[in-house]
Amino acid sequence: MSQTIRRPRPASRRAFTILELLIVIGIILAIGGLVLVNVLGASEKADKSLVQAQIQAFNRALEQYKVEMKRYPSEDEGLVVLWDKEQVEDEEELARWGGPYLKEPNTTDLWGNEWIYRNPSEIEGVAYDIVSIGPDKEEGTDDDITSNDGKSGADGEPLDDFSDFSPSGG
Repeated sequence: MSQTIRRPRPASRRAFTILELLIVIGIILAIGGLVLVNVLGASEKADKSLVQAQIQAFNRALEQYKVEMKRYPSEDEGLVVLWDKEQVEDEEELARWGGPYLKEPNTTDLWGNEWIYRNPSEIEGVAYDIVSIGPDKEEGTDDDITSNDGKSGADGEPLDDFSDFSPSGG
């Protein structure tokens, strides 16, 4: 009789090591970080586009107001006069008011800040300014969005500095 000798089998692996788990967790976090950065960037861009569209709606309403009233609203009247007849300062002009010029009142921007309306504009050759102070809630910072973004001043020079976009960087 021949006897077969049984050799012990090596124990099969049934679990991951801690090192393998840490590597997988690290990869998942890295991928999640990349996705989050891309999503946040797209969200900020969409927010800015929405505010620019709101400013364009104000521009159209202000042009309609000017056609009927023969002037832009004063700074005291503000943008509210585009939907509220009671804000017209001169009672003789009330009969010409053909509004509302906007379907819905829009007193604040996307971030809850009051719109800034200046008449006359701070820029020579421009009738008025509409400004959203942006998400940082501070006027005069890089995230401000204005009705004059991309326009040229009376001297023909751009109102914004686009040197960051030039091929030489300056």
